[in-house]
Amino acid sequence: MIRVLLVDDQPLIRAGFRALLEAEDDLQVVGEAGDGARGLALVREHLPDVALVDVQMPVMDGIETTRRIAADPALAGVHVVILTNYGLDEYVFDALRAGATGFLVKDTEPADLLHGVRVAARGDALLAPAVTRRLIGEFVARRPLASATGLDVLTNREREVMALVAHGLSNDEIAAHMVISPATAKTHVSRAMTKLGARDRAQLVVLAYQCGLVTPGLPGTLPGQGA
Repeated sequence: MIRVLLVDDQPLIRAGFRALLEAEDDLQVVGEAGDGARGLALVREHLPDVALVDVQMPVMDGIETTRRIAADPALAGVHVVILTNYGLDEYVFDALRAGATGFLVKDTEPADLLHGVRVAARGDALLAPAVTRRLIGEFVARRPLASATGLDVLTNREREVMALVAHGLSNDEIAAHMVISPATAKTHVSRAMTKLGARDRAQLVVLAYQCGLVTPGLPGTLPGQGA
């Protein structure tokens, strides 16, 4: 059973999400809050698998709520998905930097919301490749790039895997591309995250673009492919 917490200042939004989620056999809403401070308290109380958190709320906004969840080792198993009305905006990028697993637009199709919750619960980044390129291209490119020397701690294999993650590939797709087992792909991803201090795949994606491992705004070719 995937346990979900709803944090949004609009009661109607929460009610709609609750009805949709609880109609599924594998999803359970364990609580809801109308502001970030109350949401953070409920996260600590219930330890949900996924917290759906609105960006803009009273008392404490979604970015600060996400930052505090990500900074608490006791909440390492909680995956934050940011809810936004506006799609790709700077709030979303800041939330990803703060530790969010991904984001969903509030007017998304119900099936996409349910899929997104399940993806986030697995710990996968909730970012489609095209969305990742648009997001990073628009916002990361505006900011100074981090030093690529931070990637020196990675092996060549781990760098290749990190680039594939940044292109939006799942572990199974990485395995097929590199002709390795999914378990080996997962190990490479985990080691790269550990070495770079990334909380999850979403932060690994951000780091890959910030360090110039992948070019912002361009689809490019996958590592190991010719131009």
